[in-house]
Amino acid sequence: MNSSQLKIWVCAASLVAASALSTQAQDPHSSNRSGISVIASTVPANGDVNPYGIVLVPRSSGLLVKGNILISNFNNSSNFQGTGTTIVQIAPDGTTSLFAQIDANNLPGPCPGGVGLTTALTVLRAGWVIVGSLPTTDGTSATAQAGCLLVLDNMGNVAETFYGSLINGPWDMTAFDSGTSATLFVSNVLNGTVAGGGKVVHAGTVVRLTLDVKQKTPPFLQSLTVIGSGFAERTDPAALVIGPTGLGLDAEAETLYVADSLNNRITAIPVPLTRDTSAGIGAVVSQGGSLNDPLGLTVAHGNILTVNGNNGFLVETTPDGEQIRKKLLDSSGNPPGAGALFGLIVVRGGVYYVDDATNTLNLFR
Repeated sequence: MNSSQLKIWVCAASLVAASALSTQAQDPHSSNRSGISVIASTVPANGDVNPYGIVLVPRSSGLLVKGNILISNFNNSSNFQGTGTTIVQIAPDGTTSLFAQIDANNLPGPCPGGVGLTTALTVLRAGWVIVGSLPTTDGTSATAQAGCLLVLDNMGNVAETFYGSLINGPWDMTAFDSGTSATLFVSNVLNGTVAGGGKVVHAGTVVRLTLDVKQKTPPFLQSLTVIGSGFAERTDPAALVIGPTGLGLDAEAETLYVADSLNNRITAIPVPLTRDTSAGIGAVVSQGGSLNDPLGLTVAHGNILTVNGNNGFLVETTPDGEQIRKKLLDSSGNPPGAGALFGLIVVRGGVYYVDDATNTLNLFR
């Protein structure tokens, strides 16, 4: 790996500057929501709700505008999980447009079960947008199917799909992008989960996809490799499914961090770009404490930021496992903050995050 490659990796939760938490010392026990502003609604004209994925656009291309934010919606206007079909684009000033509305009946390749857009969302420098689908027909886990990864061009049109036995409920994603090639890391949460009928099964995976990337032709999938396995997962009536979620690379791309949601912990998979065997769940970095169903994850100046699915807190953890700060981002619902937070990205002005409880893009400075 050369130094130029190290400078251009991007995450599904993209890092472009230092963590806002690192510049604003917070009381670890604080529940103060100061410094939070609403940027825009994430609800498009068709009424899709439940924003999940969030990613920063690295370059302007087609409909994509550098510095804008793409957000994928998991639910339709009837609030059925696994039925959302839209990706919205929001500028930092709140200007909103529809980037894509995907028709499950008009895809260029298979996507078992249809379309229900998840937290797995990234934008490559060449202008390709890749988003995960974990679809249902009625919003319940009983009808959940394997789904796929959908590859869209810079105009929001689906160009191809990645699917198959190793892609089974793609839930979140991060990427290492060198321009002419890209490596995707995808967490999967449907391996035996539906058959488990609500019981915990230890079959969640992290799969690496290696792509050859060109600007004018869709990326070519060269290989798929399971680099993480044995993660706890189960169906859930409120969340549809709970399993390994947020993924984030350190600055040298030598460690892949995983939010192991059901076990309230962060784990680390070493040498994710080159390993040819599974590391299992990896090494446990931090567990318990302020972690409470960690979902979205990103890395900021070496530290790991996660958002909790059970209580609406953002938690900052060092690579050594010390939980140094937390911040309450959402206190709505019962219990407060439950089910509100998924994707997040760090920018120079703070932390952008989606709030499912209010269907908004918010900024914490």
